[in-house]
Amino acid sequence: MSVEKATPVVTDSLTLPSAAAKPPSIAMVAGEASGDLLASLLLDGLRERWPQAQSMGIGGAAMQERGFEAWWQSERLAVHGYSWEVLMRVAELLGIRKKLRQRLIAHPPSVFVGVDAPDFNLRLETDLRAAGIKTVHFVCPSIWAWRADRVEKIRRAADHVLCIFPFEPELLAQHGIEATYVGHPLASVIPMRPDRRAARVSLGLPEEGLVLAVLPGSRRSEVRHLAQRFFKAAALVKQALPAINIVVPAVPALMDEILAIATQTQMAEKMHIIRGRSHEVLAACDVTLIASGTATLEAALYKRPMVISYSMHPLSWRMMRRKQLQPWVGLPNILCRDFVVPELLQDAATPEALSAALLQWLAACEHSPSIIEALEQRFTALHHELQRDTAQLAAHAIEKVIASHPV
Repeated sequence: MSVEKATPVVTDSLTLPSAAAKPPSIAMVAGEASGDLLASLLLDGLRERWPQAQSMGIGGAAMQERGFEAWWQSERLAVHGYSWEVLMRVAELLGIRKKLRQRLIAHPPSVFVGVDAPDFNLRLETDLRAAGIKTVHFVCPSIWAWRADRVEKIRRAADHVLCIFPFEPELLAQHGIEATYVGHPLASVIPMRPDRRAARVSLGLPEEGLVLAVLPGSRRSEVRHLAQRFFKAAALVKQALPAINIVVPAVPALMDEILAIATQTQMAEKMHIIRGRSHEVLAACDVTLIASGTATLEAALYKRPMVISYSMHPLSWRMMRRKQLQPWVGLPNILCRDFVVPELLQDAATPEALSAALLQWLAACEHSPSIIEALEQRFTALHHELQRDTAQLAAHAIEKVIASHPV
């Protein structure tokens, strides 16, 4: 395991406000489903520190369950790629950001926390910081993988960065950016030893036999690029292993589209398509075919073998490839610094290639348990590296930012 041993950043002590002080107002922006989940976990820590704190901005269902006032829904920010796909929605996104900026400057919060969504949040944070509002960015943009050009943007935008990977604070410090490693929130939510049997019972799946989980993404554009080839790959696996159970945890907002693609590929009756519950599905499965993104880290924390795939518009793909700084795309491989699971991207992501890679893992599950055990050991070590009290560490870092003198 090459992930460095995590050491939380220690900053100079500050005189923090007493618990009796007026609770802060915390503006937040979280984009898409993964951001909503991360932000909801952060809100747990903030609510523990300040039970009466107000939170508002752009968020999703998980945040709203914790009392967050959503002026816009997270899904409004979900975009994909670099080309015409984004340009078609640029006016809408710029309009939302302008209205939000005006509202926050007119009624300044105690702090603004941008959760991921760097294309939207970094510019917003820069403007808010220039107006005297303290800013925190939660989830360091992947300057170590894709976007080294974002370093200067981060420096201008954020008073502090909350990092979810242990090597990031030192990297940011080299550029004069204050940061704290808070661990990855999911590492504290996902059990170290997932209960496969309990998950299968909960989902109504047989306790015995092979289960394949198919996760074609949480964005509409991802589903449009990946679902058809994923379902065709699943069909080939089903031909080879007729008894296998195939489960698709659909993002609720994309349920109809996923059902339509399943019908087109003649797989609607051969798969269990359920609304949400992706964590239960990952706990229940033996192997997963999964879109590159946060979900791949979730699969690794569930210690599941996987085949990572991704596809986008060809122009977007060419632009992204030029920015790639590492040989890996999937988070499990990046963090392990090795191809511990296969990646089949763009033109290589054919149904035939995907199904062949899946069948190799499924064969190992049945006949070569030592291969699966070795992967589980690597993912368990990764889990320990990422497991911290994220909610508490993040809340403490934000408290220090609120208490600090304006920049």
